[in-house]
Amino acid sequence: MIRSILAFLTIIVLGIPTGLIFIPWCMLTGNVMPLFRNSVRVVRAGLFVAGIRVQVQGLDRVPTGQACIFMSNHVSNLDPPVLIPLIPGQTSVFLKRSLMKIPLLGYAMQLAKFIPVDRAGSVVNAQESVRRARLVLEQGIHITTFVEGTRSRDGRLLPFKKGPFFLAMETGSPCIPISIWGTETMMAKGSSWIIPGTAHVAFHAPVYPADYTTREDLMEAVRKSVASALPPSMQT
Repeated sequence: MIRSILAFLTIIVLGIPTGLIFIPWCMLTGNVMPLFRNSVRVVRAGLFVAGIRVQVQGLDRVPTGQACIFMSNHVSNLDPPVLIPLIPGQTSVFLKRSLMKIPLLGYAMQLAKFIPVDRAGSVVNAQESVRRARLVLEQGIHITTFVEGTRSRDGRLLPFKKGPFFLAMETGSPCIPISIWGTETMMAKGSSWIIPGTAHVAFHAPVYPADYTTREDLMEAVRKSVASALPPSMQT
């Protein structure tokens, strides 16, 4: 409990001045990177205070010079703060539209070109999210998505959502499968408390949409890659 409170206070104490300084800077210059980089530093400080260590492998597999779609499994609310600071360069993410309404933080996420998604899942809203994502990729910005669409309660892989794979087939952007484990025991679904430990993150070789004739084939290839580095109990 103490670790969770300290991590929260660290993010608040460092995050408020970061927002007050770099959001106006972003508005004046149009350059979001100082805001993005310093926000990442705040997140890393919060993880450190919470006693979370991160072991990462495979970052050298990420292709340079092109925007990619990073596709990860999802087992904990700790996954985004663990993963996003590891992504090289700037990344956008899909996130619940309600989060964009949080004062200051929501505006910062808009400036960072995060992409709101409605959980209702209407076709019109899904098409709009894909349209926005395509524009983000065209600007050379990565997209990070948790392809199950929600956190797994027991850590085992859930069915993947089709939207990210429709985007990949449409744009031809490389898909980077990512496996995350360890966080499921540090902050389980339904819990607000952090237990110190080690988060494991494995980046896999790119999967190129052009190598597959259907979206389903691409999805299966990414799923096999994500599952390959997970503990056996989490693979299915």
